[in-house]
Amino acid sequence: MRTRLAGALVAGILAATLGPVVALAALAAVPTTPAGWSHVWSDDFTGAAGTGVNTSSWIYDIGSSYPGGAPNWGTGEIAYHTSSTQNVYHDGNGNLAIRPLRDAAGSWTSGRIETQRSDFQPPAGGVLRVESRIQMPDVTGAAAQGYWPAFWMLGTPFRGNYWNWPGIGEIDIMENVNGVNKVWGTLHCGTSPGGPCNETTGLGGSTTCSGTTCQAGFHTYRVEWDRSVTPNQMRWYLDGALFHTVNANQVDATTWENATNHGFFIILNVAIGGSWPGNPTAQTVSGVPMLVDYVAVWQRAGGSTPTPTPTPTPTPPTGSRDAYSTIQAESYNAQSGVSVETTTDSGGGQNIGWLANGDWVRFDGVSFGSTPARSFTARVASGAAAGVSGLVEVRLDDVNSAPIGSFAVANTGGWQTWTTVPGDIAAVTGTHTVFLRFTSGQPADFVNVNWLTFRH
Repeated sequence: MRTRLAGALVAGILAATLGPVVALAALAAVPTTPAGWSHVWSDDFTGAAGTGVNTSSWIYDIGSSYPGGAPNWGTGEIAYHTSSTQNVYHDGNGNLAIRPLRDAAGSWTSGRIETQRSDFQPPAGGVLRVESRIQMPDVTGAAAQGYWPAFWMLGTPFRGNYWNWPGIGEIDIMENVNGVNKVWGTLHCGTSPGGPCNETTGLGGSTTCSGTTCQAGFHTYRVEWDRSVTPNQMRWYLDGALFHTVNANQVDATTWENATNHGFFIILNVAIGGSWPGNPTAQTVSGVPMLVDYVAVWQRAGGSTPTPTPTPTPTPPTGSRDAYSTIQAESYNAQSGVSVETTTDSGGGQNIGWLANGDWVRFDGVSFGSTPARSFTARVASGAAAGVSGLVEVRLDDVNSAPIGSFAVANTGGWQTWTTVPGDIAAVTGTHTVFLRFTSGQPADFVNVNWLTFRH
C-alpha cells in the first residue's frame, strides 16, 4: 500500500529457539492451467517438513536492506530477515511458512524471498496472470500489532539500483496489516512523495475476505496485467472476484511506460513494524506464520481470443445495510482509486477522499424495502481548483450500469469544508449492491465524501 523497497543480501542469520510449526492446512496443488492460458512458472511448496525453499527458484533477502539501499527496506520495518528454517520453511503439508519470531531480548527476525526470475510481464498484446493461495498469520487484535504480510512484485530495474522506486513500478497483489480482515491491492509508480500516483499511498483498492476471514483460512489473490485492451489495465481479484482496477490513462504515458515496460520479480514476506502498521508492542504474539500454498504465473498470448477469465456470479446480497440509515463512506466493501483520512466534519470519524474520474466505492447488501426510495443525500467537501468539478453517481449492482441518479459538485471552500447535497434517483426497492461512482471531465481530484443515505 506504500513504499516497499526490496530486500538485501547482507550476510547473517540470527538463531531462533523455536522449531518449525506444522501447519494444519490441507494440501492443494497448483490449479490446472486455465483454458486459453499457458503456464509460465510456478512453485507448489511440496518440500519436506522443515526444509528451506528451492534456491534455483528463490533468493533469500538477508538483513535489513539491499547493499547500499534504503535502511529497514525503505518502510521502517524492524525485523532482520534470515534464511533460517526457523523463519522460512516447508511445513510438510504443501505450504511454505514465513514466520516472524521475537527473541528474549525483544528483537524480531522474519523471512523475505524473491524469485530468481525477473522477466514476468505480459507478451505484446497479451495478459499476465500472477496468483497465490495464502493464509495470513492467524492472529488478530492487539496480538497482531505490527504484522505486515505481503505478496507483491517489483520492476526488474530495481535490482542493482535500489534507489529508483517508485518509478520502476511496484505491484502489490496482496497486503494486510495488524490482523484486520481486509486486503489491499496497489500499483506504485511515478515519483515520491506525491506525483501522478499519489505516493507513498499509490493507486490502491481494498476489500474484505468472506466465508472465513483472511487470517482463519486460505484465500486466492491474483493480479491480471492486461496489454490486450486500450488503455492497458491491471486488475486485482480476491477469490476470483474483481475488487480493484487501474487503467494506464489514470497517469501520464511516460509514468506508465517507466513503471511497466520491463519485467518484474515476485516477493513473499512478513514484515514486522514499519510506517504502515506501526511497531509491535509487548502484546504482539511471536511465531505465527503466513502460509503459502502455491505461487503460479500464466500468460495469454496477444491476438488470441480465449474465453475471458470469469468473474463469479456474486452471492445475492443479504440486506445487511439499511438504505435509510447513514452509510459511512469509509465502510465500503470494495473500492477503486479511493483513500481514507480522518475528517473534521461534525461527528468525527473518517471520510473517503482523493476522488477523481472513474473512482468508485461499493456497498453490499443495501436494503431499500418495498416502499421505493426516490432520492439520496451525501455529505461532501471539495477543495478542487477553479473549473474542476464532477458528478457523484449512484449505480446499482454493477459499477458500469447506467446511473440511477447523480448530483454535481465543485469547490465547497476546502477539502474539509462540508456540505450536504441531495439528488433524485429512479425508484428503487429490494436489496442491491450500491456503487458510488465519481465522474468528471478532468483527471484531477474533485470531491471527498463522508456519508450517504437514501430517502423515500
